[in-house]
Amino acid sequence: MTDSGVRFETEPVELVVFDCDGVLVDSETISNDVLARMISEQGHVTTLIQARAEYQGMLLRDVVGKVEGKLGGPLPEGWLADYERQRTEAFEAGLEAVPGAQELVEVVLSRGVAICVASQGSLLKTERSLALTGLAPLFPEEVRFSAGQVERGKPYPDLFLHAASSLGVDPSRCVVIEDSPSGVAAGVSAGMPVFGYAADSDADALRRAGARTYDAHHELPGLLWPQAGAPRHED
Repeated sequence: MTDSGVRFETEPVELVVFDCDGVLVDSETISNDVLARMISEQGHVTTLIQARAEYQGMLLRDVVGKVEGKLGGPLPEGWLADYERQRTEAFEAGLEAVPGAQELVEVVLSRGVAICVASQGSLLKTERSLALTGLAPLFPEEVRFSAGQVERGKPYPDLFLHAASSLGVDPSRCVVIEDSPSGVAAGVSAGMPVFGYAADSDADALRRAGARTYDAHHELPGLLWPQAGAPRHED
């Protein structure tokens, strides 16, 4: 477990808000591999590591703007649609659930706590990702939220506040699970305690943004409900 200097007391948890990419579905490497390749094809050589460091957690329109700034000119017409097509094909070929994600969601539900997913991606992308990984039955349509539904995406709090309001839960009784600094910043700005899933992310960056970090999903119930203890984990 990654210890964090961030300490906070929470109200009784009524809603756990999950990010999708990198928290529920193991998509970040796939998405950023496609992105790095397609940026490189335009003449700005970019590695997977660089793509993740520079673009992970951003809205696609902001990704386009940043890439065009590096290129010093506009991307070809249809570039973004082609990226989304190639990303979808890559997801269909190899997208999987994050290890322990299904079990974590089931533990949260077993404690009578509501869940939702709040993603920078479109509702269609979230629907496809959850379906491909077998997680869709745990997140029916009414608990899926997208930055496309609000004026500003992460790192602004709008998306998380919209999700809480839609489900009738006070922000102080919500907990956010994120894997990107921009997502952590959004949760903090919304007044929600944030746990940073750091198995494949920069733990220091998550902590600097305001999260308490952890390394594996089986650890989280023990952090959310320390008096009850975490469920036993079988290797």
